[in-house]
Amino acid sequence: MEQFLAFGIVGLSTAAIYAVIGSGLVLTYTTTGVFNFAHGAAGMVSAFVYWQLSVGWGWPVPLALAAVLLVFAPAFGLFFGRTLAPTQGLGDAEKLVMTIALLSGLIVLARWVWNPNESRSLPRFFPEQPSIDLGVVTLTWHQALTIAVAIAVAIALRILLYRTRTGVEMRATVDDRALVGLTGADPQRANRIAWILGIELAAIGGILIAPMVTLDAAQLSLLIVSAYTAAIFGRLRNLPMVFVGAVVVGLLESYLTGYLPQNEYLPGLRLAAPALLLFVALLLFPHGRLRGRDRKVGAVPLPTLGGSAAFAAVIVTLGLMLATMLSEPDLITYGAMFAWGVIALSYVPLLGFAGQISLCQLGLAGIGAVAYGHLGPDGQWWALFAAMGIAGLVGAVIAIPALRLSGVYMALATAAFAVVLDRWIFTLPAFEILGVRIALFDQGSVSIVGPDLFGLKVETTAGITVFAAMCLAVAGIGVALLRRSRFGRRLIALRDSEAAYATLGGSLLLARVTVFALSAAIAGLGGALYGMQVQAVAPDQFNLVAGLPIFLIVTIAGLGAIGAGMFTGLVFAGPLNVIPVLWPGLLNLSQVLPSLGGILFGGGVLKDGAIAPMRREWLPMLRDRVVAPLLVAAVLALWGLRLLEAIDGWGFTAGVVVATVAARIWSSARHRPAADPSVVPVEWWGIRRPWTADDEEVLDRAVTTAS
Repeated sequence: MEQFLAFGIVGLSTAAIYAVIGSGLVLTYTTTGVFNFAHGAAGMVSAFVYWQLSVGWGWPVPLALAAVLLVFAPAFGLFFGRTLAPTQGLGDAEKLVMTIALLSGLIVLARWVWNPNESRSLPRFFPEQPSIDLGVVTLTWHQALTIAVAIAVAIALRILLYRTRTGVEMRATVDDRALVGLTGADPQRANRIAWILGIELAAIGGILIAPMVTLDAAQLSLLIVSAYTAAIFGRLRNLPMVFVGAVVVGLLESYLTGYLPQNEYLPGLRLAAPALLLFVALLLFPHGRLRGRDRKVGAVPLPTLGGSAAFAAVIVTLGLMLATMLSEPDLITYGAMFAWGVIALSYVPLLGFAGQISLCQLGLAGIGAVAYGHLGPDGQWWALFAAMGIAGLVGAVIAIPALRLSGVYMALATAAFAVVLDRWIFTLPAFEILGVRIALFDQGSVSIVGPDLFGLKVETTAGITVFAAMCLAVAGIGVALLRRSRFGRRLIALRDSEAAYATLGGSLLLARVTVFALSAAIAGLGGALYGMQVQAVAPDQFNLVAGLPIFLIVTIAGLGAIGAGMFTGLVFAGPLNVIPVLWPGLLNLSQVLPSLGGILFGGGVLKDGAIAPMRREWLPMLRDRVVAPLLVAAVLALWGLRLLEAIDGWGFTAGVVVATVAARIWSSARHRPAADPSVVPVEWWGIRRPWTADDEEVLDRAVTTAS
């Protein structure tokens, strides 16, 4: 009994921290309409800053706390408020982009500033004080402090939101900013206060929980999963239920630590328990309308068959160029762009066409990689299709229970699934079900070889690169055909209005399960191709944090664009690898680029995606019957010179860039409309041509219209 109570005390102290963090999350959501995925990262950065001041620089604890909670956290809250303000008026996926960009970027930034290879720890508060004796159990002063802080936060928030004018303004702002402004209130001030308080609570939670765990950027940031679960218990608006959910999560973690049987299959269950509980809570609790949700969505481009075929040919040609020009180490690095492109392409039918948000695509890619590795140890061709089928089946399994979820709730569910895969499923040793042996990573890595295509063994890295390029080309044509099909149009209708789609006789279950399975199969193909490229894969390569940059780059490219896959592959395996080679000191900066791009995108710089303006700018040149063939000839000539070793790789790259820019300028000059000599500017009337009686009347009308 004493042990049970002791674990209960530990669970309640942890629950108090989750309650504080979850309260800040709900506070910002109910007052700004933005679900902040980077809430945990804000607490993580605050904990690192507190460590730097108190331990790294030796400041007294009260002074360090005051600096973090009274200076850094409020300033950080203003930064969040200003950065996330442009998300108003964007769709569900676009709203998530900026918070996910901040989550990913803050993790990279923390690893940049505080070397993750150095061990850091924070002392608990009042470590010298004797524990509080409660009879059967004892309570440390740190645990007592966390519980007291949680109670104080609960009382203060209740008074603020329901007993003060500021709290009423904060709650009303998200529903109708214009109406709140007419009452004489300041919606912007209310939002600023909400962000300051929300990040303040995240900072308090981060500082309180940091002494209990290792100071690791990703681990601290993903502790927010437990706070997500508490927030879902409160349906993102009920603070008392948030505290109830926090108690459930805290006690669950503590009792699993104490009473979980000791065997090789269950250690990961304790780590994945909050994510599992989050997934269950999402399914069981009723969810109302997402506050501030905007259903305005953009049009999905309709690709032409000719354009899709030409783009596929370009992809295969690029694969051949890389295979013949790059060395073996460079091919492993840069040739992976096609595998990343296939994984990124899986977002297009799911998120671009159907509007279903998923943050577990890289985890599904990991399932495809490990399935192919075990089923095709000698590269059996059918193992690739089997891996796609297994990944597709897992995607369908995700879609069926999550049928009633959408928007933020779907993002949370798929993020929870990704965490379960990473922390538990991928760490399991081999096991048997109904006599069938199932092996995943088997607590290690899985070796993967190239396919055996009916006697043609693809063994070399160059051959695998070309094969991956061909798979990306075929997958791109398949997605283009899907967009042009009747089912593709039905998916877009589903994205525009699920209620209208169901009213007109469409089956939500069939549509969502099908598109999830299709998207997961494509991701599984990409995972298998990536495994072939790098020859061996491990669980860390397919976790939630590693998949966030892919989601960001795909969204930047344009969710409905077929070229989003190749765009993502080029960015992910191109500049992010080239920059550190050219400038080693910019390694950390290159890693944060996807996050910076996501923030710029969310700010409205690229509302239509990057591919749409690129298509408008470059398509006329590619259709020019004079310029386009000459550009192709120039690129092929440079390729020939590279194969003859007349130029090196950098010379080839520079030549292609120069030829492309020159072709663009030439094409623009060829199609620029000639000036009409009969048209005389208004300032030259009466000089280059005689003044007429009608000129005065024309000018008067123009001035009147302008005024």
